[in-house]
Amino acid sequence: MSPLRAGVAGGETRVTTCDGVSTFKIVLAYDGAGFVGWQRQASGTSIQGLLEAALHELDAHDVTVIGAGRTDAGVHALGQVASFSLARAIAPDVLVRAMNARLPDTVRVLTATEAAGAFHARFDARKKTYRYRIWNGGVMSPFERAHAWHVVGALDVDQMAAAAPLIDGRHDFAAFQGAGSATASTEREIFSSRIAVDDRHGRGASDETCRARLIVYEITGNGFLRHMVRTIVGTLVEIGRGRQSAAWMREVVASRDRARAGPTAPAAGLFLAGVEYD
Repeated sequence: MSPLRAGVAGGETRVTTCDGVSTFKIVLAYDGAGFVGWQRQASGTSIQGLLEAALHELDAHDVTVIGAGRTDAGVHALGQVASFSLARAIAPDVLVRAMNARLPDTVRVLTATEAAGAFHARFDARKKTYRYRIWNGGVMSPFERAHAWHVVGALDVDQMAAAAPLIDGRHDFAAFQGAGSATASTEREIFSSRIAVDDRHGRGASDETCRARLIVYEITGNGFLRHMVRTIVGTLVEIGRGRQSAAWMREVVASRDRARAGPTAPAAGLFLAGVEYD
């Protein structure tokens, strides 16, 4: 996998309070397979819980870690951002090494910087980019099974590509919200919604059924509802299968009805690719 973008924009100024507390911003990547998601749960291993346990060893205090995106179970990250405060004085490069030494190989801190004391990874985020990977072919690569949705049968990528940008702009995305979710507003602004294809996968296979292509959907917005990206992908696949036209995407958005949208795509294909700040 070769990420198009996996990082954060914007700089920070160190602010250390009179009691010696410093705030840090980290960028991390993780393979979400086997985890219950970002957020701590009553049972199971979460990314947040792993980070807080590692920082407790370093700081000898309970440390609360705030993530920019609350990725669900099985969802991955290339450029997740998190913030927390430490009482212990520690250089950012030392912090990266110390955390990685205490984390499993499937979770890596990529960078650490000292931030302003009020910095909040979630509330200060201005743009988030998610990427979804679809393995379109008769046989699923065993190396992709935890990182893509296997869709058998040809997909009309041109129709999917025509439908994807129809959600650009500010809309009410209630039709794409997960059932049982509660939020103050279902309006969000989408800056970019695009489809790309990588035909190199499976090239050279002697059997036509073994040939495959990787379809990559990338979306950037100011925020996302629970299961929103996965439901958009499920809707795009319905269009790709020829069950609906590209114009149907506009109808689904206007309906504000979850029952009108496509199915929720599996978690395995979804990546939080990056988060941007002012």
